[in-house]
Amino acid sequence: QVQLVESGGGSVQAGGSLKLSCAASGYIASVCRMTWYRQALGKERELVSSITRDGTTTYADSVKGRFTISQDVAKKEVYLQMNSLESEDTAMYYCAADTKTSISSNICTRFWGRGTQVTISP
Repeated sequence: QVQLVESGGGSVQAGGSLKLSCAASGYIASVCRMTWYRQALGKERELVSSITRDGTTTYADSVKGRFTISQDVAKKEVYLQMNSLESEDTAMYYCAADTKTSISSNICTRFWGRGTQVTISP
């Protein structure tokens, strides 16, 4: 099994910054991709940003230019630096990791963290 633990959430005023972290542990031979999602109250979960093992990144249009995803492959950790935060960024942020249990495998299995709350006040 794989465990993901998010941290770094909190409450800040609009315009402020937060940095989220997610640490993966357990039976992991390799991490294929790590992704941040968020879910605001009453809304569907949406992809915020993802990063592959080789460092290829993607961002939702709503966060481009404000959020930066990064990773420490050796530590199996992913980070999300969030700047110029807006009230619309208020949500529970979840980390997801697509991992392999064998280097030779072509199958990546997704695991989820429990989330960390981000609240932005006007």
